[in-house]
Amino acid sequence: MILRTIRDYDFSGKRALVRVDFNVPLKDSEVTDDTRIRAALPTIKYILDAGGSVVVMSHFGRPKGKKDLQFSMAPIGKKFAELLGRPVALAPDVIGDEVAKEVKGLKSGEVLLLENVRFYPGEEKNDPEFAKQLSLFGDVYVNDAFGTAHRAHASTAGVAQYLPSYAGFLIEKEVRFMAPLLENPDKPFVAIIGGSKVSSKIGVLESLVNTCDTIVIGGGMAYTFLAVQGHAIGKSLVEEEFKDTASSFLAKAKEKGVEVILPVDHLCGAEFKEDTKAIAVDSVEIPVDLIGMDIGPKTVKLVVAAVELAKSVVWNGPMGVFEFDAFAQGTLTVAKALAACKGITVVGGGDSVAAINKFDLAEKISHVSTGGGASLEFLEGKVLPGIKALEK
Repeated sequence: MILRTIRDYDFSGKRALVRVDFNVPLKDSEVTDDTRIRAALPTIKYILDAGGSVVVMSHFGRPKGKKDLQFSMAPIGKKFAELLGRPVALAPDVIGDEVAKEVKGLKSGEVLLLENVRFYPGEEKNDPEFAKQLSLFGDVYVNDAFGTAHRAHASTAGVAQYLPSYAGFLIEKEVRFMAPLLENPDKPFVAIIGGSKVSSKIGVLESLVNTCDTIVIGGGMAYTFLAVQGHAIGKSLVEEEFKDTASSFLAKAKEKGVEVILPVDHLCGAEFKEDTKAIAVDSVEIPVDLIGMDIGPKTVKLVVAAVELAKSVVWNGPMGVFEFDAFAQGTLTVAKALAACKGITVVGGGDSVAAINKFDLAEKISHVSTGGGASLEFLEGKVLPGIKALEK
């Protein structure tokens, strides 16, 4: 997969319309986690340093196509300006004459932030007319919002129909690390897939079984796989309607010679509560009155051994209920194994990113993805509309 990137374009004297993902958490009108804003800075600084001006657009929250000021970009714009180290003007709207006037007045090196693109229903409907109005604000379109690349929205895919389009550094990096996992990974390749439900991860498993040497299945979803193998799972989570799917996946992995590591021991609790006592079960079989809530030490050893030998590792989803400290050990040890791995390590979105951040290990991972749903769909091998529009 080869993308057109911002290195391929001369921004001198040009106005760039840049889609970012500034959908960040707020508390009392203050940004509580600025990771996504920081992630967009290299692209914006590159364009400004090259002599361009920038019109930035993003969504924030779910205003449902209406101008709801509790979802205004104003507090985010304030943090953005602080991190960028230069003024950022906030447009009074997303489209319209007033916005057009401010855009027209932009000089080289200046930045304008549009209001929340989801204030208009045309954004999520990918309305061509809305996309065309947005496109009037740039000479060139840059997409650096990997977190929304799986959405065919006006600001992520529609605008690319009307302007020359390029990937920012963040999207370029995401594709550089994720695409080889599906195409030609360095071997041995180990995938660690966790989380609560088979239904949300089966697409990833079925995609990665084509390139993996070893697949580790942990988290709540593991108990459905253990159940179809005839093991006792106590009161653990099981998706009855996905038992056949789990069974056919295991058969496919066996046919392809892919090793599947499932829990061989567990940390359990009597109830699914934070203060429930952790009970070690030194067996694959879970007693009838217990719930599996984390992988046990023997399983951890198997996972760590696989990761140590790997030249490529992707991790998506925790090994247990890591939000509860008593059941965080499996996820923590896997995170540490990734941090120590000499191969290429990719942490793909969602709860596994939260775990890496909780344990302060992000800097030791080759690539921590910024996209939750987008990472998942990429690993499933699906076409992401926001990426497709940027391919050479």
